[in-house]
Amino acid sequence: MFYWFMKEVFAGPYVRRTFRPWTTGLENVPATGAAILASNHMSVIDSIFLPLVLKRPVFFLAKSDYFTGRGFRGFVIRNLMRSLGQLSIDRSGGKASEASLETGLEVLGRGELLGIYPEGTRSPNGKLYRGRTGVARMILQGHVPVIPVAMIDTAKAMPIGKRIPNVKRVGVVIGEPLDFSRFAGFESDRFILRSITDEIMVEIARLSGQEYVDVYASTVRQTVAPAA
Repeated sequence: MFYWFMKEVFAGPYVRRTFRPWTTGLENVPATGAAILASNHMSVIDSIFLPLVLKRPVFFLAKSDYFTGRGFRGFVIRNLMRSLGQLSIDRSGGKASEASLETGLEVLGRGELLGIYPEGTRSPNGKLYRGRTGVARMILQGHVPVIPVAMIDTAKAMPIGKRIPNVKRVGVVIGEPLDFSRFAGFESDRFILRSITDEIMVEIARLSGQEYVDVYASTVRQTVAPAA
């Protein structure tokens, strides 16, 4: 209920009028049934604009930091994220990664749309970086299609480090679903997982027009200053 209220009554109409998001490929999102939306990640507001342009709710896997804040501010952020369909995940690896996988599979098991940023973090400079193979495991274990998505100009509207967005028009490009059912039963094969992930990233790069760099964004963020 809160998700619907925020999207359709309170914040959604204002955001639509202000940023005038444009879209292509909305017909590629199924009206029913589970699917993964795999998107590039340019800005924190990506998780606002993608659900905003779709009729169906989208559940995102969000870093656990949003859910562990203390005091009143932490309480507000934690409950806002939960109300908007954000799901806490731990990025530390190992058993935490397995728990994140299970969380995503639960969403897919309910026939919902699951939003994933395969890069694992926001791009530090506008380029597209190597995808994490967790998305491929969810595709194979959940037996679902993956829909590539490109967020356009969201980094211009709200760059990394900025707290108040600039009023700029942003776009959402949605590609045709990719079917990897031919790899069913190979969810433990790291070469298959890497191949699937790379194919998804190539398609996202085609939709977004970004330069692709075959290294992890988390590594680059440690050495490259964010683009202005």
